[in-house]
Amino acid sequence: MKTLLITIACAMALTGAAKAQTSAPPATYIHAGALLDRPGQAPRGASTVIVRDGKIEAVRDGHLPPEAGAKLVDLSRQFVLPGLIDMHVHIFSDDDKFRSRMLANTRDAEDNFVLGVDNARRTLAAGFTTLRDLGSDVHAVTALRDGINAGLLEGPTLVVAGRGISITGGHGDGSNNQNRDIAELSRSRASNLCNGADDCRRAVREQISQGADVIKFTATGGVLSNVAGGLGAQMYPDEMKAIVDTAHMFGRKVAAHAHGQDGIKAAILAGVDSIEHGTYTDAETNALFKQRGTWLVPTYVAPVAAVAQGRAGALNPNSLAKAEETVLLHGKNIGAAIRAGVPIAFGTDTGVSDHGKNAKEFTYMVGGGMTPAAAIRAATLDAAILLGREATLGSIEPGKDADIIAVASSPLEKVAELENVQFVMRRGVVHKLDGQRQAFPPN
Repeated sequence: MKTLLITIACAMALTGAAKAQTSAPPATYIHAGALLDRPGQAPRGASTVIVRDGKIEAVRDGHLPPEAGAKLVDLSRQFVLPGLIDMHVHIFSDDDKFRSRMLANTRDAEDNFVLGVDNARRTLAAGFTTLRDLGSDVHAVTALRDGINAGLLEGPTLVVAGRGISITGGHGDGSNNQNRDIAELSRSRASNLCNGADDCRRAVREQISQGADVIKFTATGGVLSNVAGGLGAQMYPDEMKAIVDTAHMFGRKVAAHAHGQDGIKAAILAGVDSIEHGTYTDAETNALFKQRGTWLVPTYVAPVAAVAQGRAGALNPNSLAKAEETVLLHGKNIGAAIRAGVPIAFGTDTGVSDHGKNAKEFTYMVGGGMTPAAAIRAATLDAAILLGREATLGSIEPGKDADIIAVASSPLEKVAELENVQFVMRRGVVHKLDGQRQAFPPN
């Protein structure tokens, strides 16, 4: 009797194991010619990445034969690396500036949403599998984020800020220089505007209550706001600290738009997690970045794009003057920050520049003094660390999201290769293969 029970138990265990094996989701085997699985380290040679249920299951040396029922993706002649992360975009911004200037007052929120859907698709096809959006209508951008995550729309993973927090009259106040009626209507709906520390706490809570993942505020003037007065600080230190402390209380990281040295310094001292742009960084602020562990997101391409637009007549005189001022100093000062060892994360301010051309930033970063390896790490593992998502993003390791791209040859030798991504997988779904967009939803 005892032998019979043991036999039955063993049979049941084997049956259960067989059922578990047959019910497991089918795998995808990726044969990589070369694999940069951990940015910052040397790439591996021929490798196999096994993907199952949207996650990386294993990474093996050599080209392993696929298991029964698995799909094979042959990238054996390509260089494979993690999906790229852009830490500063505006997904609903129209990158055709003349068209935007002419039609901005005729478009509704629904029109802008259609633009955002297309911008998301274009950016994913360019190899950017994660974006941090730092300034969009909170209702629209959270809807887009959730639609992508649900598989209803094609695009990168979005980490969103909603509206950037701004003081009245500052960079981020969309009613600047509008006529009285438009300004009053705009400000009556602007939950992101605040004046004084208590009101700034309220503004942060407003964005969080509507689904913001991260908080962005404008510590200084900005190039594209139609306000004269330069790029210096526009918030008091207690307002900045109120924003940071409130966001951190809710577990949100904080990004500060900051050009002028006074605003950069005050924002770092207030405890921000990242400084965006950082035009007037200097030796003092560089030391503060390192002391406080604050990240710098340089957005190299933004001032270059703004100057080109301004000279073509697409910007108002106030913005053009600031763009000219910015482009003269930005590259030099960011180069000094790189040499000083300031922590750098990749970001473009796309929406000022063109959606889908985010990878042009790499060439500027390398021109500013970064090695290609460091620039790629800034757009993968370092960006994931700044997001607080290094457990799931930034490298090709077991347990992480299957966000994987490939290019024809090593970007460690020629970083501009990243401007021509041939393969894109996000969370295990192939969106681009052999340079061609794939059907979505997948069959």
